[in-house]
Amino acid sequence: MAAVTNTFVAASAKGNREKLSDVVSRIDPEDTPIYTMLPKEDATNVFPEWETDSLAAPGANAQAEGDDYTFGATLAAVRMRNYTQIFRKDGIISKTQDATNNAGNVEQVKYQKLKKGVELRKDIEYTLVANTASVGGSTRYLGSLPSWITSNVSRNSGSNGGYNTGTNLTVAETPGTQRAFTQTLLDTVAMSGFNNGANFKKLVVSPYVKSVFVTFMSNSNVATYRYNVDDGRENSIVSNADYYEGPFGKLMVVPNRVMAGAAGLARRAFFFDPDFASFMWLRKIAEDKDIANTGDAQKFVILGEGTLKVKNEKGLGVVADLFGLTAAS
Repeated sequence: MAAVTNTFVAASAKGNREKLSDVVSRIDPEDTPIYTMLPKEDATNVFPEWETDSLAAPGANAQAEGDDYTFGATLAAVRMRNYTQIFRKDGIISKTQDATNNAGNVEQVKYQKLKKGVELRKDIEYTLVANTASVGGSTRYLGSLPSWITSNVSRNSGSNGGYNTGTNLTVAETPGTQRAFTQTLLDTVAMSGFNNGANFKKLVVSPYVKSVFVTFMSNSNVATYRYNVDDGRENSIVSNADYYEGPFGKLMVVPNRVMAGAAGLARRAFFFDPDFASFMWLRKIAEDKDIANTGDAQKFVILGEGTLKVKNEKGLGVVADLFGLTAAS
């Protein structure tokens, strides 16, 4: 039955507040697995430097009795650097809007500062996995992970970038023809890292590559070790795996949502020994309190400045040129 003529109904109202929580759920996830994993250090200038060294290869060592000493040359450590990059998010909201009791407080300054800080962290994650060479000058770029790794790599038809000791800059890798991620590729890079002294603990991949990794359980050598999940009343189908215990150690396989943003980000699987990389902050993420407010609006700027420190690239690895978004891209 229809409402009586001229009944004012809720659908016509403009001032009703929605029945929702004042704490607004953000749809975009805040995951930054690589940045979160990396130890944090302080930097003292825009091009922090460090030294990297390596052990001599093992070999036969038998000396004659009574032999006089001879002394080998001492090799200098290699000095390396990476430029700091400035990350910034900002906003401006009218003071009237900031004072308004709006649903969820989404349009208010405090919430926006928090949101922009989360977005900035995700931009750092994006920067770490993008294929970017280091650049000096007023607009600086840090050399990202793909531009450092040259030792423990598996590529299809692409080529390494790497650190140039002459220019003190990293060079971006050259992407190659894409291919499917396989257990053989995983084991190949894991073995290379083991031989080079790395103890890989984590493998960070795009969500699609994580789904491909799960299919490794169908391997006849692996399937017999699968377990049913039983809570005493119900069983579950197991179609997930978070760890890979292979010939060269145990790897935690971590999907990275940021890497799902574009094919160029998703085409690599990164291996990490956390002892060999860190993130250095020259200026930690904070609000710039020196912003001058002019007019009837509230301005804010959230920024930070830092860089990736690769203590020794042999502690990292990559399977490159992968289908990272779908079976064909």
